[in-house]
Amino acid sequence: MQPKSKVELYAAIRRDSRAGLASRALQSKYGVGFRTIEKALASVWPEPRKPLPPRRSRLDSFKPLIDQMLRTDLDAPRKQRHTAKRIFDRLLEEHDADQLSYGMVRDYARKRRPEIRLQEGRDPPQVFIEQSHRPGAEAEVDFGDVWIRLAGELTRCYLFSFRLSWSGKAIHRMFLTCSQEAFFEGHVHAMTMLGGLPSDKVRYDNLKPAVAKVLGFSRARVESERWVAFRSWAGIEAFYCRPGVEGAHEKGGVEGQIGWFRRNHFVPVPDVASLAELNALIDSWDRHDERRRIRMRTQTIGERFAQEQSLLRPLPIEPFEIGRLLTPRVNLHSQITVRTNRYSVPIRLAGHPVRVMLFASHLVVYHKGVEVARHERLIAKGGARLELDHYLEALAHKPGALAGATALEQARAAGTFTATHEAWWAAARKAHGEAAGTGELIEVLLLHRHMAHHHVVAGIAAALKVGALSADVVALEARKIAQAGDGSAAESALPRPEHLVWIDEPAVISLTTRRLAQLPPDTRPLPSVAVYDQLLRRRTGGAQPASEGETP
Repeated sequence: MQPKSKVELYAAIRRDSRAGLASRALQSKYGVGFRTIEKALASVWPEPRKPLPPRRSRLDSFKPLIDQMLRTDLDAPRKQRHTAKRIFDRLLEEHDADQLSYGMVRDYARKRRPEIRLQEGRDPPQVFIEQSHRPGAEAEVDFGDVWIRLAGELTRCYLFSFRLSWSGKAIHRMFLTCSQEAFFEGHVHAMTMLGGLPSDKVRYDNLKPAVAKVLGFSRARVESERWVAFRSWAGIEAFYCRPGVEGAHEKGGVEGQIGWFRRNHFVPVPDVASLAELNALIDSWDRHDERRRIRMRTQTIGERFAQEQSLLRPLPIEPFEIGRLLTPRVNLHSQITVRTNRYSVPIRLAGHPVRVMLFASHLVVYHKGVEVARHERLIAKGGARLELDHYLEALAHKPGALAGATALEQARAAGTFTATHEAWWAAARKAHGEAAGTGELIEVLLLHRHMAHHHVVAGIAAALKVGALSADVVALEARKIAQAGDGSAAESALPRPEHLVWIDEPAVISLTTRRLAQLPPDTRPLPSVAVYDQLLRRRTGGAQPASEGETP
């Protein structure tokens, strides 16, 4: 068996040499030269591999010049120091560096400037100091972007993470936006799952839902009013990190936690039908992660959290409205505009002001304290979400507008206006005309306000099967299907009297079909018109047709 490494090769050569093998025999056995044999017998450790020479660059001859310019900047006024562009221009003008590009000079200057300041003792060396945390005292919060397949479409989402510093217990929540509504909702979810809040401070970066303005290079911040109110309600003591990448290490626990969670639970990219389904998975992953250990800790996350949970501060008793209240006015299209997107409301509210409660994933519209509409929140700008039901009263007076209505197009895309609706509508227009047939369809669509969607669709299918193109028939059949589905098993097991058997009939039956089924069979032959041929005048073979003007 041949040795696997150079150390093993040297050991084998030395072993065989002690057994009496000559140098030439060792060369033949191991397929090496005499210099390798000499090195193996001289030392048990192979010589380190020689490093490759540095790759030459067109910038090499100009590096001392750039270094000199950067060193002169150490004592120059702050606003009169060399920029990368000025260094590049001087090399072109003073040293004919036509073979250099601006990118080469810029990248080298960016790298060498902090190195020169460190060599000259102008800056301290960059090191990190490990921190210790008290149980139940501190936490860290941040957002991280994640890509998922939402309803078959690749979508960018934002993962909210709330991490306790001592135990490492983290709570995550997925949102389509990192807005203030999502920020508050993530906090409330984390507080509920943890059963409390840290007693000292929570670390944040300078994210917009909390910070309106950073005041210079200090820790002072101008906070948004709603965030101040939320902190006051929850009792959170906020600590803001330094802006940019320089301050990321100040909450390195949650930064690393988001990366670990993304690599271990979002690879491969998850494919889900809704965010609710994904958040249910995330909750189960959070519980499962309690069994892992962080680095060299002897206890798991779950064991440390069990000790820390009792030290958390209790949750506030009074509720807090995490949604944002808006008061738009309904336009003549029966729509309201919320964050550059349009949403429909019932047409009776056109021209009236309404109250909108905006949440992270949906919005609710109120008028005089009563909920009148509820929509899934749109994220992209300039979008529209229209509900066909909101326009039915107007379409009853303008049936010709239904075919091209945007609300109808969105209902088709959402699957609420099914192929069964389409077939019944086409048959009704053929039988009653465009206006009357569309009016019957609108009456059918109004049934969805009082009955389940699948019951109405089943009623439409039953009426279409027998050619009953009336909204009253659809309503009757839908109610029968609903009653049959809601009835108890005991009632369905009892036989009905003969005069009530018709209640259990599965579908509408045509009157003509019913009458024909009750008539006795007709054995008479089919009628014939052959005898009427005798009334036709036969033409003789030599007869000539009558000329024009003659009487035949």
